[in-house]
Amino acid sequence: MDSLLNSSRPVVFCPGCSHDRVLHVLDRVLTDMGYAGKDVVIVTDIGCSGLFDTFFNTHAFHGLHGRALTYATGIKMARPNLKVIVTMGDGGLGIGGAHVLSTCRRNIDLTLLILNNFNYGMTGGQCSSTTPQDAVVGSGFLNRLEKPMDICQVAGASGAACVSRVSTYDKSLAEDLKEAIEFDGFSLVDIWGICPGRYTRRNKLTPKNIEADLAQLPKLGDFKRQNARMEYGRAYRQEAAQLSIPQDLIRIEAACTPIQNGRQEVIFLGSAGQRIMTAGELLCMAGVSAGCHATQKNDYPITVMRGHSVSEIILSNIEIDYTGIENPSVVIALAPEGVNRRKKMIAALSPGSVIIKAAGVELPSCRATIIEVDFKAHKIKPQDWALASLAVLARQKNVLTMEMLMAALRLRFKKPVLEIAMSVIEKIAA
Repeated sequence: MDSLLNSSRPVVFCPGCSHDRVLHVLDRVLTDMGYAGKDVVIVTDIGCSGLFDTFFNTHAFHGLHGRALTYATGIKMARPNLKVIVTMGDGGLGIGGAHVLSTCRRNIDLTLLILNNFNYGMTGGQCSSTTPQDAVVGSGFLNRLEKPMDICQVAGASGAACVSRVSTYDKSLAEDLKEAIEFDGFSLVDIWGICPGRYTRRNKLTPKNIEADLAQLPKLGDFKRQNARMEYGRAYRQEAAQLSIPQDLIRIEAACTPIQNGRQEVIFLGSAGQRIMTAGELLCMAGVSAGCHATQKNDYPITVMRGHSVSEIILSNIEIDYTGIENPSVVIALAPEGVNRRKKMIAALSPGSVIIKAAGVELPSCRATIIEVDFKAHKIKPQDWALASLAVLARQKNVLTMEMLMAALRLRFKKPVLEIAMSVIEKIAA
């Protein structure tokens, strides 16, 4: 194949843009190395460098500003046989700097080409992370306050082994690209070039200036020796192969008879320590034991041991696509912290909804049927109220049966916890 360029999308950059030369040199290098379009993925960032994927007749992915390396990492891990090349400008470099560092540390087999023209060329010529401090740019004096980043030194210090810097106009560009693409691990090429549409309108920058500036920089360290290690994807697969094969997931047989068809929605409103999540899990298991599909969503604060605890459960005899709940079939209100999180929802409940409320918990005015249970009078501790509420539901044959609840308990608990749970159920049954 003579070229990997997309004949239906002619290359269009501003006249004199350095990206044009980089693109054609990259095309020549890939074809000389024997790559076909099916072998290569071009992953691009936002900006002028983000046009590369449209100009190549290869696999392509175009993502959010600064995030190109995250997509490229996923692609390479999923399809290690593909050659993944990322193009990013100095704008994306600054925005996605943390992703660059992570990729350097991993040493995954990606090639990052930084098309460095010292400004945000597409959006007005503002300063970027590499803009010289004495440059005149579209963002006023800001670049005078920041030291420009030396991405090659940063990358080497972060673990990248194959790091190089080259002028767009240097005859060695093709060789530098070839070396980076051949490297078995993460490689980074900092390619300096000219932005005629923005940067050079205010700043004198020529290929000779770039060559002179590069010559003044200290030589890069021996990063290949310092950071030599196995490529991340291969090391990952090697380590994963040594792990024992996990046991098969527990399969719950549909041994119980469901009460009703359709979608049943239940929300537990409690506080930390009331085992709300466990009760939600039990309800899901009870549903599955009757052949239902089940989903559970939990809401609790980062304090974990204090504050609200909410669990939303859906049981359905058909697949569940949307897991949002607006008008639940049943609300189990066990603590003011949980109730306060769903006051508007409770006030809007329809007359067909049922609320199981712990004695002493206040509710906003609503049209739902309210069943108050004095758990304390039954000598049930607060941490068991959610489980006891399931027993109340099961006695009424609402959402689940006692048979379904018992099946869930046996699936979830072993002795002596199972015996404790059964005693709670017996107190409600009595």
